[in-house]
Amino acid sequence: MAGEPSSTKDVRQQAEVTGGASDGPTAASPTSSEEEHENSLGGSRLPMSGLRVIDVGTFLAGPYAASILGEFGAEVLKVEHPVAGDPMRRFGTASKRHDATLAWLSEGRNRKSVTLDLRQREGVELFLKLVAKSDVLIENFRPGTMEEWGLGWEELRQANRGLVMLRVSGYGQSGPYRRRSGFAHIAHGFAGLSYLAGFPGETPVVPGTVPLGDYLSSLYGAIGILLALRHREVSGEGQIIDIGIYEAVFRQMDEIAAAYGLFGKVREREGAGSFVAVPHGHFRTVDDKWVAIACTTDRMFERFAAVMGRPELAAADRYGNQRQRLAAREEVNRLVIEWVGSLTREQVMRRCVDGEVPVGKLNSIADIFEDEHFQARGNLARLCEEGLGEVVIPGVVPTLSETPGRISNLGPPLGNATYEILRELLGIPAQEIRRLRQRRII
Repeated sequence: MAGEPSSTKDVRQQAEVTGGASDGPTAASPTSSEEEHENSLGGSRLPMSGLRVIDVGTFLAGPYAASILGEFGAEVLKVEHPVAGDPMRRFGTASKRHDATLAWLSEGRNRKSVTLDLRQREGVELFLKLVAKSDVLIENFRPGTMEEWGLGWEELRQANRGLVMLRVSGYGQSGPYRRRSGFAHIAHGFAGLSYLAGFPGETPVVPGTVPLGDYLSSLYGAIGILLALRHREVSGEGQIIDIGIYEAVFRQMDEIAAAYGLFGKVREREGAGSFVAVPHGHFRTVDDKWVAIACTTDRMFERFAAVMGRPELAAADRYGNQRQRLAAREEVNRLVIEWVGSLTREQVMRRCVDGEVPVGKLNSIADIFEDEHFQARGNLARLCEEGLGEVVIPGVVPTLSETPGRISNLGPPLGNATYEILRELLGIPAQEIRRLRQRRII
């Protein structure tokens, strides 16, 4: 979701899943907390150590890029309004912490919260001082909002010529729709993804109940930041990265643009199947569970026919090649539905795995918690939070062999690092900090 204007106990991670990026030049030096992280990893320096990132966005689109950088060593300062904070704190399932939903605890990871009112002149001045000592700025307000606050690119660039700025919004910084509100759900529809989700002739459905566009735009944002930092190594100059949430979704839409441009073909909803292969879909087992089966080549189907005990189905005069199978889609799917429906999920899984047929469970989150592969890969990170006990969140991706990423803390309490950052990083006297707090600048 693109944003609209508007003390944690020490934690432990039971399993570390990793990722990374190349070192970029930085105006900031590693903090003592970063050095502690390095020591805890056997002295290895994380790829983004020494990088300071300001996340001034709200919700997910954009801020998730800061989460990724933070997992690999960057110091992330979450700048929030002194009273309300990031609306993500109140989005999703409530926890026992009054300022933190489960969504915030997970996606606010690896941050220090600094409160500043950017609608007040002194708040803007303090923010520019932070920018001068940072490397990356991430924002996701409607285009023009930062400029209205006196924090447009020219002001930011004057404070720090090497600043890299990620700007994520629903429709990007240019174009006729630039000022429209943007959320992942809207982007899924605008980019063409939601049109394809569901069964033929029925109402298009939400493609999963997660804000996929927010995560995708942030992934592209993280890539853009790394590219811009690489450019800065050579030139010393920062730059703007401009991403519309819909663009990140549209980029995932495989051949639909080429098919329409060349042949005028409009892909329609296909339910659980695929127009490119059969059998290729979701099938119910006798114990009322589901499996996904994908046979995209003739050789795969030959193996599957053998697994079903029907090797004759792969004969040249039956369904032995893809064109024949696609022409007889309903009949082939009927045979698979009958076979899968006569067995339990574990029986289908075992027979297909043994026969080298691509198969997978349609897992609920309960299934995921029990799955040995998720456990072995460290995909479920377990951290202890004061007052909550153990909190399980998705682990770090990708996995790096030499400099694995880490989760240092869950989403922080509002303003937990304001005094530290203003006093130690900006050198503001304690008396002045008290005055700023009394005036609600922080």
